[in-house]
Amino acid sequence: MCWSAPPPFERAVAYGVYEDRMREAIHAMKYHRMHPAAKRLGAMLAQAVIKLQGETSATMVVVPVPLHRSRHRERGFNQARALAEHAIAALGKTHPGWTLTLAPNALRRVRATKTQAGLSSRQRRLNMRTAFAVAHDRRVRGRDVLLVDDILTTGATARSAALALKRGGAKTVWVATLARAGRALPERGSLSQGTQQDRSHNTQHPGTLEEPANVSMHSPSSVEFI
Repeated sequence: MCWSAPPPFERAVAYGVYEDRMREAIHAMKYHRMHPAAKRLGAMLAQAVIKLQGETSATMVVVPVPLHRSRHRERGFNQARALAEHAIAALGKTHPGWTLTLAPNALRRVRATKTQAGLSSRQRRLNMRTAFAVAHDRRVRGRDVLLVDDILTTGATARSAALALKRGGAKTVWVATLARAGRALPERGSLSQGTQQDRSHNTQHPGTLEEPANVSMHSPSSVEFI
């Protein structure tokens, strides 16, 4: 797929690649209701968020990608929210200078989209078009937002959700996922600047279940819920 324009988010980071044990762990949590796995996977997601240190504000609103109410009833829980909660808890033990505010209801999915699995990049893009809307703009207006999901594939979901957040008044949107699949998305500005720093982001070791990604370790956040 050709990304002719920068995405509506600043940067997307992920802990590992969506394959092998990582894929199995996500499937176990997502489809087989092995909820205890979310704690360990959330700690891995926290390591992905650490990559944004020095780029993002130390105060962010954390918005999990929502499920449509019909999918939520079917699955019984939202894996993105579970990951976000455990990631915030993990960062709370390592980063006292960060203030992360979980806002699980700030964004809603207004259309019951098809599952993205098996769709082409174009089909994913069309499937996710106008799929999200900001439910409570006061929670994101003028704020730096961290959008959280389990997997980044083509970026169609992240783009659609980030666009809705920006339309709702978000100052900036950053994306953190547990795993990524497919080729990496360009960061904002990389299409025009092409700096060595941009290229270095794309060559970082992504990490696996056994070995964490190349990140700079830091220290925790205070946690609030709104």
